[in-house]
Amino acid sequence: MGRIWAWARILGGAGILVFLLWKLGTGAFVDGLRVIDGPALTLAFAIGVATTVFSAWRWCLVARGLGLRLSFRTAVADYYKALFLNAALPGGVLGDVDRAVQHGRDEGDVAKSVRAVVLERTAGQLVLIAVGVTVLLTVPSPVLSVLQQHGFVLVVVLGSLLLAGVVLAVAFRRLRQGGSRVASAVRTGAAEIRTGLLARRNWPIVTLASVVVLVGHLATFVVAARAAGSTASLTRLAPLMLLALLAMSLPLNIGGWGPREAVTAWAFGAAGLSATQGLTTAVVYGLFAFVAALPGAVVILTRAAVKLRGVAAVRVAAPISPVPYGVAAAPVSPEMVLGRELARAGA
Repeated sequence: MGRIWAWARILGGAGILVFLLWKLGTGAFVDGLRVIDGPALTLAFAIGVATTVFSAWRWCLVARGLGLRLSFRTAVADYYKALFLNAALPGGVLGDVDRAVQHGRDEGDVAKSVRAVVLERTAGQLVLIAVGVTVLLTVPSPVLSVLQQHGFVLVVVLGSLLLAGVVLAVAFRRLRQGGSRVASAVRTGAAEIRTGLLARRNWPIVTLASVVVLVGHLATFVVAARAAGSTASLTRLAPLMLLALLAMSLPLNIGGWGPREAVTAWAFGAAGLSATQGLTTAVVYGLFAFVAALPGAVVILTRAAVKLRGVAAVRVAAPISPVPYGVAAAPVSPEMVLGRELARAGA
């Protein structure tokens, strides 16, 4: 089932890209490569450094809140590695899985490390959703226009969200009071949310780090839009970019590509801008994100080189003595070893 879902995600992202190519042609994708220049790329890379550092800081806070050890330096390196794997491999989350499992093996608790990464990413998504919904419902945008034209849609959406929240709260409360494995897991999860995210010392800093990361992503989108030739104001661009960031959370992509490009093209077109320019902006943003993640490749290569040197050093320091041809090695029992040590002690 997991393999089928993985393929569905990849094929879904590929299908979206093929549809965009069919509707808008290859020009927007080619322009995405053509319009990038050195200053824009440098600025986007610098913004990427800031967002990665604050993301790693957020991970440290959550992991330590759960009782796991994680140094800031290790967190930054592992986060860069995760970003590169997310961008280079299909699926978009394999890097996060890798850093969760690797950290868990180092700490001797893979399950708790996985939950720490999930909570860390959830914190960022909650801030994105809160800011995104607020902006989309208050600032003029294609989404707000649709909701204003069809008021019942807004009522249905808000009512559905409220009902879902009530159902989840009731279900969560009942599960916590049970004695099953599920109830035990829910209680464990609730306790870790309190200590990892909602602790008095943690939640303000985790929120601050998430806000900085979100601002960094929006700033990268602005740089991409300017590189693509857009002169629209920040007030006009902000809702479109938040909508694109929300679309990136959809589990139908190839290394992050797919929904982001489709939603950005639609949003730009619906806002009275060019859909082709919107697609070019999304392509430029994707290229910026990939370049910003390239230090992760350096981390992978460096660690591989260190590991190879360590293996070579062990082989040199402890060479294996060959047994002469035709001579069988005499078996050595534990009793023989113990007898030799006692004899040496008596001597």
